[in-house]
Amino acid sequence: MDEGEREQALLTVLTTEHYALQTSRAGTIAEATGRATIFLSVLSAALIGLGFVASNDKLVRPYLAAVLPTLVIIGVLTFLRLVETTVENSLDLLRIQRIRAYYHHQFAGEHDFFADAVVADDAMSTAWNLVGTRPGRWEFLLTTAALVGAVNAVLGGLGIALVTTIVGAGGEVAVPVGVLVAVVAFGVQFAYIVRASAARMR
Repeated sequence: MDEGEREQALLTVLTTEHYALQTSRAGTIAEATGRATIFLSVLSAALIGLGFVASNDKLVRPYLAAVLPTLVIIGVLTFLRLVETTVENSLDLLRIQRIRAYYHHQFAGEHDFFADAVVADDAMSTAWNLVGTRPGRWEFLLTTAALVGAVNAVLGGLGIALVTTIVGAGGEVAVPVGVLVAVVAFGVQFAYIVRASAARMR
């Protein structure tokens, strides 16, 4: 196989890989949206159910005792998978950007065919910089995983506050304890998102 045939074969392979990665990204985004929607739908249904039993003191506590742990479990499982899809999506984007960097480096020359910033000479190592795709730490707050993590934190704080009230503590103790638990829970989940992403992006 001469150099021209090799170049053509490589371009065909890269085009196929580019398409496969785009499809993979679409799949992870659709899955993340679906999982978050399911979780929030379950949460909405639980709140509607709470509205029906709120006027009956005998039913409220058993209802919350059954529903809150269920919501927390579903929320944690949803959160863990959303972190995975976030990382998978970012990895697919990195691979796509490397392919686009190759296109630019090999074929674009001095022309600005791409909507990105000018590609450096070492295009393959600077692929992240094409559209600013390397996320900063605080940008993870804008992910679906962080959204679900925030809901999980509120549910956990609420559960702890209710337990604190049941054991005899007043509202002046239960509320600060619940808020503290919620803040710590969200911090732990956010740290997990950042750590999982950093570990896979190396």
